[in-house]
Amino acid sequence: MSLVIKNLTKQYNKDKTGLSDYSITIEKGVLGLLGPNGAGKSTLMKIIATISKPTAGTLFLDGEDIVANPDKIRKILGYLPQDFGVYPNLNAHEFLEYIAAMKGVGGPNLRKRIDLLLEGVNLTTDAKRPIGSYSGGMKQRIGIAQALLNDPKVLIFDEPTVGLDPEERVRFRQLISDLADDCIIILSSHIVSDIETIADEVAIMKSGRLIAKATQPDIIQQVEGRVFEVLVNSDELGVIKSTQQIIDTSRQKDKTRVRYILKTDQPYTSSTGVAATLEDAYLFLTQKA
Repeated sequence: MSLVIKNLTKQYNKDKTGLSDYSITIEKGVLGLLGPNGAGKSTLMKIIATISKPTAGTLFLDGEDIVANPDKIRKILGYLPQDFGVYPNLNAHEFLEYIAAMKGVGGPNLRKRIDLLLEGVNLTTDAKRPIGSYSGGMKQRIGIAQALLNDPKVLIFDEPTVGLDPEERVRFRQLISDLADDCIIILSSHIVSDIETIADEVAIMKSGRLIAKATQPDIIQQVEGRVFEVLVNSDELGVIKSTQQIIDTSRQKDKTRVRYILKTDQPYTSSTGVAATLEDAYLFLTQKA
């Protein structure tokens, strides 16, 4: 299965562009979309989900034009938008039954499938409670469950881990890992750690443009050998801030440990080279673009 996007543009008005000449090919597995707020991640996802139409460009799923024929993808699509609404008076079972009816999902095994999904998102014991009484994280989990109702082959998750506690994040990653061999899974985040533990490939966006797409090792390779750490006093910290790209700082008694990406010919005195991470590469590429 392959989703081929070419020269996609979304122009909201003469002053606002959501996507600009965006091209990408997405295969089975997990693609992590990384980018700052306003990068165009949600715009791209809405277009793939056929909720929004592009101003220009094409989208083909296994050779089928899904702009002209949106039902080709809707039948096999699971989608969790960033802002997911619920019916507060319904309980989890009632809500998922309603969504199933909207998606045309039914049959004698529906009840069993709903039970399995609720177990998968750890909501079995709360299934009879009104969703309006759920915490934000629990509502997010019911959103994940509804996206999986129709056994989708294309899954789109927009900021899916917002509101999830650490244990539920682990559960979500395992759920995605179990599905990845048979599905195209696209998930977005502006939090790098959400992506680096789960994505087969990473696509980095900025200002509606694709600035990098590769496996994690290939993305990280672009900044390998340029990442350093050093322990400095306040005066030295000012010098480093003015000459290097600061990634992170942490206080250690009366000094500061600085992690930075080299922008000059030589690293700062007494610096030690360290292994680059996906976050290093992401910050480097988005600032460079």
